[in-house]
Amino acid sequence: MIKICKANRDYVHGISKVCSDGYRATYSKTHSKGYIERIIKEFYNTERIMSEVSTTSKQWGGYFVAIENDEVVGAGGGGMISGTAGEVFVLYLDPSRRNEGIGTKLLDAITKQQKEDYNASEQWVSVNKDNIKGIPFYEARGFVLQHEQHGYGNEVGESYISLRYCRPI
Repeated sequence: MIKICKANRDYVHGISKVCSDGYRATYSKTHSKGYIERIIKEFYNTERIMSEVSTTSKQWGGYFVAIENDEVVGAGGGGMISGTAGEVFVLYLDPSRRNEGIGTKLLDAITKQQKEDYNASEQWVSVNKDNIKGIPFYEARGFVLQHEQHGYGNEVGESYISLRYCRPI
């Protein structure tokens, strides 16, 4: 059975693994290996995750994890980007565990935190234009495309596009 809970130090390595594996599985066919590894090194290293599970704020509410048999099978987190707007910053699953409702449970936990703790009335997410897994997931949960922008971390010769979605919560 899947349990959703707030992450602590015990889950750091599991979060790193599930986010790194999920990121690679999501973007391996659309992004350069250099870009993928650069993003993983920046966001999903154990030192950063340790800091992110140890310190939370309105801008970063911390990680939530999906646990099964003491193993992290999904992780996600978000924070507030304005007085009334929350954002989902990260949401990844073990690639072999998609379509089991785990992502929805994690999104629900992030949404509940943003509504109850911070009075959010809308929620944003950025999804890469080529993310054929993420786009249908968010659209099925009421997110509506607002605009396109340059993707995070583009270097010379890279032109990845990020889609900005929003929904009322």
